[in-house]
Amino acid sequence: MSDDDAATAQASPPPESEQPTPPEQHNYWHTVLRSITQGNALVAVGAIILAVLVGSLMILFTDEEVRTTFGYIGARPSDFFAASWNAIEGAYSALFRGSVYNTNADDFLSGIRPLTETLKYAAPLILAGLGVGLAFRAGMFNIGGQGQMLLAGGAAGWIALSESLSSLTIWIHLPLAIIVGALAGALWAGLAGLLKARTGAHEVIVTIMLNYVGYYLLFFALSRQGLLQQPGSSNPKSAPAQDTAILPDLLGDRFNLHAGFLLAVAAVAFCWWLLNRSALGYRFRAVGENPHAARTAGIDVGRTYVAAMLIAGALVGLAGVNQVLGTVTSGVALDLDSGIGFDAITVALLGRSRPIGIFFAGLLFGAFKSGGFLMQASEGIPVDIVLVVQSLIVLFLAAPPLVRAVFRLPTKEAA
Repeated sequence: MSDDDAATAQASPPPESEQPTPPEQHNYWHTVLRSITQGNALVAVGAIILAVLVGSLMILFTDEEVRTTFGYIGARPSDFFAASWNAIEGAYSALFRGSVYNTNADDFLSGIRPLTETLKYAAPLILAGLGVGLAFRAGMFNIGGQGQMLLAGGAAGWIALSESLSSLTIWIHLPLAIIVGALAGALWAGLAGLLKARTGAHEVIVTIMLNYVGYYLLFFALSRQGLLQQPGSSNPKSAPAQDTAILPDLLGDRFNLHAGFLLAVAAVAFCWWLLNRSALGYRFRAVGENPHAARTAGIDVGRTYVAAMLIAGALVGLAGVNQVLGTVTSGVALDLDSGIGFDAITVALLGRSRPIGIFFAGLLFGAFKSGGFLMQASEGIPVDIVLVVQSLIVLFLAAPPLVRAVFRLPTKEAA
C-alpha cells in the first residue's frame, strides 16, 4: 500500500455500523431515561398501583362470598381463589363500565355515556386542582378551596338568576356570570395572600378559617329574601339560573357533559403558559423554590404571594362557577362544592402541581367518582372503597422512598 493510499484510508471515516454514538446524543437519551425512571411521574404511577392493590385487599375483606370460602380454605382452596378473583375482577370491571365504556350497553352512544360522566366530574376537579397546584408552585398551601368555591358559586349564581339581566343574550350574560364568579374566588383567596404578604400570617390557617367565613356568608345570603333566597321559600337555596347564563351542553340533551370541561381545558393551557412561558410564572417558581434567594434577585416576594393567590382563587372559583352554571343549575345551595375543594388538594398532589399532570389526575379521580356508583350498585361494594383508594394514593405519594423501594426504582443519588 502506498503512502497516499494509507493516508486516504486513515482519513476516511469508519463504516456507519462502526461509528461511535456521539457523546451529546448518548447524554441526551441517558438524561431522558434517567428523568423517566427517577422522576416524580413514575412515583405517582407506582403510588396508584399500590393503592389499587391495597384497595383490592379491602374488596376481598368486604365480599361475603370470599369470607365464606375462606372458612374452608384448607379443604378447597380453589373456591377461595376463584371467589377472590371474581370479587376483584367484578369490582374493577364495574368501575370501568361506570367510568369509561359500558360494555353492556345496547348502542355506542349509551356505551360512552360513562365517559361523558367522567369528564363532567373531572372538570371542577381540574379547575380547583390547578388553583391549589399554582399556589403550591409559589410556595403556598391553598387549603381554602371550599370557601373560594362557595363565594364564587354564590356570586355567579346571583348574576345568573337575576331577572333584570335575563334580557341579555347568552354571549353577554354567561361570560358576565363566569367573570364575576372568578373574581369572587380571586378576591377571597387574595385576602389570604395579602395577609401573608403584609403580616406574615400563615396561609394554611387563614384559608381554613376563610372556609368557615365563606360558608356562613353564603348561608346568610341564602337565608335572606332579596339576596339569594328563592322568593316565597324558607329553604337556604336560590332560584334556578336563567337560561342565558347556563353553560351549554356539548353533546346534546342526552348527556350531562357541558362546556365546563372546555373551560377546564382552557385553564390547563393557560396555567401551562403562565408557569412555563411568562415572567410572572418564573417569579412564582422562583419564590416557591427559595423566597430568600428570589428576594435577593430583586423579586417582590410579597406582591408575588398576592398575585399567586389571586390567580389560584380565580381558578378554584371557576370550579364553583362550573357547579352552579353547568352541573346543578336548579339553584345555588350550601353543598355546591361537593367536597371538591378538598379533593383538589389530592389532585394537585398526584399531578405534582404541573398543569398537564393535574389534568390527568383530575380525569382519574373523575373516573373514580363516576364508576364508584356502579361498582356499589352492581357488585355491592361500598363506594367508600373508592375514597380509601384516593386516600392511599396520597399516603403513598407522601412516601416516595417507599414506592421506590417496592418497585426498585433508582434514586437520584444512585445516578
